[in-house]
Amino acid sequence: MPEGHTTHRLAAVHRDMFRGRPVTATSPQGRFDDGAGRVDGRVLDEAEAHGKHLLLRFDDDQVLHVHLGIYGRYALGPPPAPAPTGAVRLRLTGSAGYADLRGPNACELLGPGEVKALRDRLGPDPLRADADPEAAWRRISRSRTSMAVLLMDQTVVAGPGNIYRAEVLFRAGIDPSLPGRELARDQWDAVWADLVTLMADGVRVGRIDTVRPEHTPEAMGRPPRVDDHGGEVYVYRRAGQPCLVCSTEVMTRQLAARNLFWCSTCQGRGASS
Repeated sequence: MPEGHTTHRLAAVHRDMFRGRPVTATSPQGRFDDGAGRVDGRVLDEAEAHGKHLLLRFDDDQVLHVHLGIYGRYALGPPPAPAPTGAVRLRLTGSAGYADLRGPNACELLGPGEVKALRDRLGPDPLRADADPEAAWRRISRSRTSMAVLLMDQTVVAGPGNIYRAEVLFRAGIDPSLPGRELARDQWDAVWADLVTLMADGVRVGRIDTVRPEHTPEAMGRPPRVDDHGGEVYVYRRAGQPCLVCSTEVMTRQLAARNLFWCSTCQGRGASS
């Protein structure tokens, strides 16, 4: 599932292509005909993201809400738009380009009250200027739930997924099984600051890189990582390989139907990366 930095990049692309101009909206697949008809010809006022949710606000206060989920994808390009192929749920076209949406978990029009309800149930987003990390800390500091689960809970922190979860816990030297209420405040402040920095880097470069300069392939004289997800990481999808810091074998297990990755040495209780 795309993580929050991807949604913020999509918001930026929509702003560049469509903001301040009327859009043409169609549903080649037919599953969003009514919604596309209501958007067609409207002017896009703003495009923003909150966590993994893309929100496109039009000049009549309608908001198009898109959540890609596991299978959702965008195809973006300059004009002229090619003939649609496959199950395109929504196509937006304008003078600067086109955006084809396929397979989203959600594609719906919301009113202002519904948008507020959506945002109220999401945690703070490290990529938003209005984010309040204190709100997340209040939840975390009272919780018996492990940090590995809390960081994947979008009502606690909006945006991080499996990669950022694994990597920020490693970089902070935090045992993924540590209950939230046992996390020290300075540890939370470090995790939040790291999310802000790493996710902003992800928006800028379009991939997730988390290794520090001393652990890059060039610095360590090792081959670059080859993985469909791209990016240089410490533990994510590196099970069975040596930790880049201490050489301990990276561990993995299933947690809440997702694969968790960690280093038992660098992330033992009391460890610090």
